[in-house]
Amino acid sequence: MRLEGWIKIARGEEKVDLLLKNANVVNVFSGEIHREDVAVVQGRIIGFGDYDSAEVIDLEGKYLCPGFIDGHIHLESTMVTPSEFARTVLPLGTTAVIIDPHEIANVLGIEGIRYFLKSAEALPIDIYVMLPSCVPATDMETSGAMLMSSDLSLFIGEKRVLGMAEMMNFPGVIYRDPEVMRKTRLGRKKVIDGHAPLLSGKDLNAYITAGIRSDHECTNINEAREKLRKGMWIMIREGTTEKNLVDLLPLLNPLNIRRCFFVSDDRHPDDLLKYGHINYSIKKAISLGLDSISAIQMATINPAGYFHLTDYGAIAPGFRADMVVLDDPKEITVMKVFKSGKVVAEDRKVLLEVSRKDIIMNSTIKLTIEEKDRLRIKVNTQELKAENKIMIKVIEVIPNQILTNKRIEEAKIVDGEILSDTDRDMLKIAVFERHRASKNIGIGFVKGFGFKNGAIASSVAHDSHNIVVVGVNDRDMLTAVKEIIKMNGGQVVVSDGEILCALPLPIAGLMSNRPIEEVSKKVEELKEAARKIGCILPDPFMTLSFLALPVIPELKITDKGLVDVNSFRIVPLICNNQ
Repeated sequence: MRLEGWIKIARGEEKVDLLLKNANVVNVFSGEIHREDVAVVQGRIIGFGDYDSAEVIDLEGKYLCPGFIDGHIHLESTMVTPSEFARTVLPLGTTAVIIDPHEIANVLGIEGIRYFLKSAEALPIDIYVMLPSCVPATDMETSGAMLMSSDLSLFIGEKRVLGMAEMMNFPGVIYRDPEVMRKTRLGRKKVIDGHAPLLSGKDLNAYITAGIRSDHECTNINEAREKLRKGMWIMIREGTTEKNLVDLLPLLNPLNIRRCFFVSDDRHPDDLLKYGHINYSIKKAISLGLDSISAIQMATINPAGYFHLTDYGAIAPGFRADMVVLDDPKEITVMKVFKSGKVVAEDRKVLLEVSRKDIIMNSTIKLTIEEKDRLRIKVNTQELKAENKIMIKVIEVIPNQILTNKRIEEAKIVDGEILSDTDRDMLKIAVFERHRASKNIGIGFVKGFGFKNGAIASSVAHDSHNIVVVGVNDRDMLTAVKEIIKMNGGQVVVSDGEILCALPLPIAGLMSNRPIEEVSKKVEELKEAARKIGCILPDPFMTLSFLALPVIPELKITDKGLVDVNSFRIVPLICNNQ
């Protein structure tokens, strides 16, 4: 329609397509709730008032707010296809998401980005893409692909590409790595997301000066306050493992709240079904004392403003008719969802058939297990001190965080071999390279899982998604890895050589082609199986997946060995002179 046509209809000279009568509009511009009739034409809001309409829906005083936007999510973390994700979150009020296909790009490179762009076509939810900036994230791991600035330049001009995703390689920015600089210049054409946990002072100044405008890694209020003061937008994350809303909410006030918005980052399928998506973050913020209009702003107009989505995030003339009907703006109980002026969900059910574009992929697991003793850690008895001790570096899990601590512990040594020690909850962990058949294996130890026997393994292991396994003994660990290979990717729990539970993830070793209800059920079964072998973590597989992430402090592990993130280098397991 020509501009003149829109103006003509807005003046009431012609019929509108839909009139929503008696709506209590949650106005994210004026910060108030007011009774209005809302008119819609060709998927856009044309105005407030009494219009002659082809269709009328009386909302009878129900609350009408803009559709919710997730400002940063790795859709792969939901473990389902984009079509299944859309079917799941639309009834929860989510009408748009900005994804970072970093995970699948680390496995498949350019084809991974194309997978999401293609899969998102014709879905009743808007999926926008931020280009993965760090594939691989570092040279301290083996990835399935390497994306250079020249590769990303192929996509930067596409309409559904909004910019450059989280710049995790903050040392590369600060010390002006030439390729990082090329990616930064490319991203400055649109928007660049940040990823700089605990970065502060002049290094943070330098990072922001490069044009990086947001951060979702703040875990404490002082960190978030410094970044906000220096002009960054603060993404407040409430995911499955990373839960920062409680700690960061006190930062907000009426004068700074427009620079903050909600993101999920990583959200497991069982959490989506049990608790929700962005609607959960809104409701939780309200329960913690934030007023409902401010909380809704953080899920609508705020992310729309940051990403320059100028016709998203509000109920006002000229904006997209993506709307959510609520029974109560404090409870955030979603009754009905409109996408482009059409009712797409009601009473937590999708009302239309969501087309499934499942793409059959070849196996991305290029790994064979040949040797029985590949996980053995032998020590030279001559290295033992007089007190018969060897000290080793140990990864310590921090519950509900992807940060870890570095511990120095005495190794348990039996017959010249370092073994897991269940009495001290010190278990062996290993990462098997699975992309290039290099036979790389990084081996270390981790505290915090609580296993008394058995092992768990996963091909979901941020960021390069090699196979990560943790267990009490080598036999069960290798059995678990072999099952991952057999499934062409997935997650598994093993005890005494027996497979207790397994979830195949054949799409890049990251996602299932099954309905989310089936995937969620299997995820619950995996957790229960892990509990049977003594696991004390609420979501051991999500925790496990981040132990291979070498850009989050303090100690991590990749296929190349232990990584001291603070010094950004590979370090030996055994401590010298200790």
